[in-house]
Amino acid sequence: MAVGPKSGPDMGEVNLVTDSSRIREQLDRLLEHPLFANSKRYPVLLAFIVEQTLLGHGAELKERTIGVDVFGKSPAYDANADPVVRITAKEVRGRLKQYYYEFSQPGELIIELPTGSYVPVFREPDRIDWGAPYLATPEQPPLPEPLPPAPPPPSRLWRLRWFLSGGIVLLVALAAAAGLLAGLRLRSRSEPPPPSNIDRFWGPVTSSANATTFCLGEPAKNIDVSAINNFDTPLRDSKPEPLYFRLHYSGHLALADVITLTRTVAALASRHKSFRVLPASEASFAQLREGPIVLIGAFDNIWTLRVTQKLRFGFESKEGVALLVDRNSPSKTTWATAWDLPYQKLSRDYAIVARIHDKTTGQPVIIAAGISEEGTEAAGEILYNPEYLDSLLAHAPKDWEEKNMEAVIETQVIEGHPGPPSILAVETW
Repeated sequence: MAVGPKSGPDMGEVNLVTDSSRIREQLDRLLEHPLFANSKRYPVLLAFIVEQTLLGHGAELKERTIGVDVFGKSPAYDANADPVVRITAKEVRGRLKQYYYEFSQPGELIIELPTGSYVPVFREPDRIDWGAPYLATPEQPPLPEPLPPAPPPPSRLWRLRWFLSGGIVLLVALAAAAGLLAGLRLRSRSEPPPPSNIDRFWGPVTSSANATTFCLGEPAKNIDVSAINNFDTPLRDSKPEPLYFRLHYSGHLALADVITLTRTVAALASRHKSFRVLPASEASFAQLREGPIVLIGAFDNIWTLRVTQKLRFGFESKEGVALLVDRNSPSKTTWATAWDLPYQKLSRDYAIVARIHDKTTGQPVIIAAGISEEGTEAAGEILYNPEYLDSLLAHAPKDWEEKNMEAVIETQVIEGHPGPPSILAVETW
């Protein structure tokens, strides 16, 4: 009986499970969880591919076959024009990761859907404690189901501004690193200066012997804002384009996040430190445990939302409003932006800058995350601009290097560009 490939991306050799009763028992457990039970598409797809694989039909699990058998499409339907199978499989893949990261119990059999495949893998759990309770508890509601992308916006300037492929991101980052290294060679004959505040702030990351993971959010294309609370509703183009359009799941990266990446990577490039760049949907928990982490983006980055869930300052979405909340003052709602606010009317944004030791991954984490991308870009400026970092540290105790730190910043937005960051609140512990 075929039970899926022997290995997949980042899996290496795995201990596969062939016991159909155990697999079906775990499938039932997943389908009963709110991550799947609250949706129409996700549980149907997951149940279908698991059963077909158990029946030995894994080789027949192709996009068109699933579209016809699961979603009732015509055998001649255009999969490129109607990517419901790819979108749903991507969301199922992400929700499986989220379940085993946040909700599973020790010893649970693991069902995975490897990237680029519709054939699930069934294996024994790793030694990693997937059920670690630090970031979320079963009583907390699951994160909203990410919305699938709709057709790209008509504006050529909009596409240029908002969507870059992962390959371009890597080329930009590597080019920035190469330029910094060249400058470093020219200064190599001089005596090293004393460590700056930026050197000290990045110390927990740069002192690690392991590669740093830069994890970037993935903003969406045009999405009908009326479908935000009904995730099985077909999406339509919507005008004017509200802020929410750029803050959810799509597999592309925002230009402001790329700018933040290329500037903050200087802290590693100047010390010949290795790093990698991953979109949030492709970053696994196992990868994040391998070394320091830099999280860029908030509502479009599921890892930022998870890590900040247990911090004083974090992100929430309530009644059509995106909030940066102070959990010590639950009634405070002044750091907010309406999801349906037309982008052209955005006049200010709020963001979090943080440097913490994450108890779940066991790694140092640096965060630059805004409600919108202007906030993310302004938060990123604090991570590489000595003047702005000094303004933050002026609110911190003298022994800040030995502490976790989280700050809320505000930036004025003029014609889509953020102004200097202003420090609103700082927490150290």
